[in-house]
Parts: sequence; structure tokens; C-alpha cells
Amino acid sequence: MTIRVLVTNDDGIAAPGLRWLARTAAERGWDVVVAAPSEEASGASAAMSAVERDGRVIVEEHPIEELPGVPAYGVAGSPALITLIALHGAFGPAPSAVLSGINRGANAGRAVLHSGTVGAAFTAAANGCHGLAVSLDVLSVHEASTGSGGAAAAVTRPDRDERRNWATAARVALDLLPRLTAGPVESVLNVNSPDLPYERLRGIRRGTLAGFGQVQMTVAEAGKGFVRTALEESGQYVEPGTDVAWLAEGYASVTAIRAVTEASDVDLSGLDDPR
Repeated sequence: MTIRVLVTNDDGIAAPGLRWLARTAAERGWDVVVAAPSEEASGASAAMSAVERDGRVIVEEHPIEELPGVPAYGVAGSPALITLIALHGAFGPAPSAVLSGINRGANAGRAVLHSGTVGAAFTAAANGCHGLAVSLDVLSVHEASTGSGGAAAAVTRPDRDERRNWATAARVALDLLPRLTAGPVESVLNVNSPDLPYERLRGIRRGTLAGFGQVQMTVAEAGKGFVRTALEESGQYVEPGTDVAWLAEGYASVTAIRAVTEASDVDLSGLDDPR
């Protein structure tokens, strides 16, 4: 049976990574629908935000030239909200899997908490649908923005962006789709690829979450009525085997992660005892 997939992102409906991911999924024979924010929504995490008109979320058809026949929509909402309404039939039959990306910039380490790309995949998993987030490592500390806490966002540079190795990240992600659909629905696959041609990719490795992102936010200045933030390299030791370490060595990294799970190592004993 053909798998129906929703392709979404947090970089917006016009982002090249979204087109590459959708096109690769369609070429693999998946039943694809595209729905993504009308504007960039980096750093949205799993927020349920939208722009409404007369109580209705604004949705506009946004055909993708390279994908004739594939329905595509620009939605005035966050990636997580788009995912949720897609699962309730907003864009046709509900998808069996959500592919989120390809994000412009790595989503690595515990900074994934802030990522709208990963937030969409988490929302899928929390609602009984397989979710995969995929990102391309294209940023430096000088290009990133604070919108994602320094995790993975940047000012768009169309000419340069079109020349990025989106095809590599798309191929890595789609090759992992069978593993995603065979695994537990509660888990999300978070995939990061270096910005390299596929033939130069050293391989794909299972990476643990680094304790930080590639860059981190700091307060550069605080004054009356304002705070100015900045980004800086973390300066922390990169532990071997983490997602950040594999990227630095020219490997794609994949990490299985889960959101909103109960902690069993906190002592809450006695709270249910009768008074």
C-alpha cells in the first residue's frame, strides 16, 4: 500500500529544502501532500499558533512548479498546528507519516527542543503518526538567528540556498523512511546531513544528542525597555558519537528521540497515601 506523507517545514512554503524533500518523496512513489507555513516559523517548537480570518485559519494553494499534481498549501500557522490539522483531514486523507524539513541549518543536540522542524515531527508522533525531521548543516554562528535559540535558523540567501546539497539530505531521509514506519510511532527520527554531495558523504551514523546545539544564545546587552541577544559558538567539548560530532566528521547523523515522556527517576512516593 502506498504511504501517504505530509511534507512540512518551519522555513516556509517557498523554501528549497521543502521542495527537494517533497520531490524526492514523490519520486519514491509516496502519496505526497505539502503544507507549510506561509512565512518562516523557525524556533516555533510545537507551538499551536495561527493567523485567523473570521475564525478560520488562512490557507492558500501554493502549487510547486517541479511537482505538478502534488497538492501544496501555504498556511498561516506554525508547523505543529499544520501537522495537527493535516492529521484531522484538513488537506485530504490523513497522512501515515510526516516528513518535516529539509531545514536550513542543523537541528542537533538538546537545542532540538526549540525547533519548529522537530516540533512538527513530535506533534505527529504524539497523535499516532510517524514523524521524521531532517536538516542540512549549512550555518555558521555568523548566519544563525536567535529565533530558534541559535539552533537552526538564518536569513535566507536565495542564490546560495539553491546550490546547497538538499538532494543529499533528502536521499538520506527517504532511505530511513522504512525504518521509521517499522518502529514505534511514539519515536521520531531526527536526521542531520552535512552540506556535501552524496558521493562525498562518509556514511550515516546513529548519533546521541549532544548536550548543546552548534551555537548558543547569549544576552549581549540589556537596557531599559529592551534586551539584545547574540549568538556565539558553544565552546564546549564535542563528545564523540554525538550528532554534532558526526556532522563535523562528514557523516549524516540520525537520532531516535521522544517528547513528553514521564520521568520515573523522581521520588514522588507517598503522595497517594491517605491523610
